[in-house]
Amino acid sequence: MYSKCGKPTLARKVFDEMPVRNLVTYNSMIGGYCLNGDLVSASALFSLAPGRTPVTWAVMIEGYAGIGNLTAAREVFDSTPPWMRTVVTWTVMIHGYTENTMMVSARELFEEMPVKNAYVWSSMITGYFKRGDAGEARSLFNRIPTPNLINWNALIAGYAKFGFCEESLRAFRRMQEFGVEPDEFTVSSALSACAQLGALDSARELHEFIRTKKIKMNTFVLNGLVDMYAKCGDLEKARRIFDAMITRNDSCWNSMISAFSSHGRSEEALELFSRMKASGAKPNSITFLVVLSSCTHGGFVEEGLRIFGSLQEYGLKAEVEHYGCLVDLFGRAGRLADAYNVIKMMPMKPNEVVWGALLGACRIYSDAKMADQVVYEANQTRRRVISVNDDDADYVLLSNIYTASEKWEKAEKIRKWMEENGVRKAPGSSLIGLGI
Repeated sequence: MYSKCGKPTLARKVFDEMPVRNLVTYNSMIGGYCLNGDLVSASALFSLAPGRTPVTWAVMIEGYAGIGNLTAAREVFDSTPPWMRTVVTWTVMIHGYTENTMMVSARELFEEMPVKNAYVWSSMITGYFKRGDAGEARSLFNRIPTPNLINWNALIAGYAKFGFCEESLRAFRRMQEFGVEPDEFTVSSALSACAQLGALDSARELHEFIRTKKIKMNTFVLNGLVDMYAKCGDLEKARRIFDAMITRNDSCWNSMISAFSSHGRSEEALELFSRMKASGAKPNSITFLVVLSSCTHGGFVEEGLRIFGSLQEYGLKAEVEHYGCLVDLFGRAGRLADAYNVIKMMPMKPNEVVWGALLGACRIYSDAKMADQVVYEANQTRRRVISVNDDDADYVLLSNIYTASEKWEKAEKIRKWMEENGVRKAPGSSLIGLGI
């Protein structure tokens, strides 16, 4: 208890006062040190343990892996007596590698593992997704003799988390064809996939599936429903589910506030932000990004400045994204000089998004002089708005500014440079949902 509450000193006091200690006691104390990141004390107690069990070795391996010291973790693994190297020992070592996306080392050990459990298969699949290798994740999944719910959840969640939404929903269908029933974790991933696709018909179909199957309506599922309906454009449905929730975490508040903001209902977004604070829920960095965006689209400059200034009240530090919102807030309001001054006083170097926000404002107000200054400053700080690796939108934007300002020569120069360097305007695209 003391260890899990972050009080290893008190845990050790109880440990030292015990008249009799067995291996379970030692394992608990070693695990407590590992849990709190004190591997020096854990290692010292490990060396004093009167005999060791497979759990003792696994706890030490997991402890070192948890702080990212995979070299030490592997040394403990290699030192584990063969008769104590259980499936758990192998799993925690491989999981340590996958958590740190060291997939070459993970794969080598995985292939040596004599008996593989569901968790190690899932850990490998998740590791490949984290590295961005969906193909290898799927290939490995196909090797599982009989995939169970844990394995399917890893595949479906991996696809959804890394943007392969159609594949996620396809896997969601296939698992049922194989006779594996989804749980609340499965549908949470499917809800995320539907939300990213913005497919309202699929969203409604999935919601009905959850009702029919009587899936447990925990916080993750309810949050997923709110987020899905909001991103699919059905704000009223999202709001009804939101209002019916007994408890709401910051993710749920953020989803609902973001929904109002993205649909141009800035006043309602700000009103909900006030309700969030009054409820005792603590806004996080994402909350402030969403609310500042609402102020930007609603033209609430003074309110935006007040909200930006209140970040510190919640122990939060303004990041480059928050400053970007502030630049956009001033820029859209036509206060280009103020936006430029925000960039100059930022405690960190502005990135291309920040410069791009000001460049966009220059386009709206046809301020070619400020646009020239933006390009110059961006190049001076080596955060180039115009560079060979940039998105074509920056070139098109700058060309349009020069055209609107009747600076035809500069506009033509930009267009010619695009042509010579093979930069083409990306065509628009649309997505048609065909159901889950």
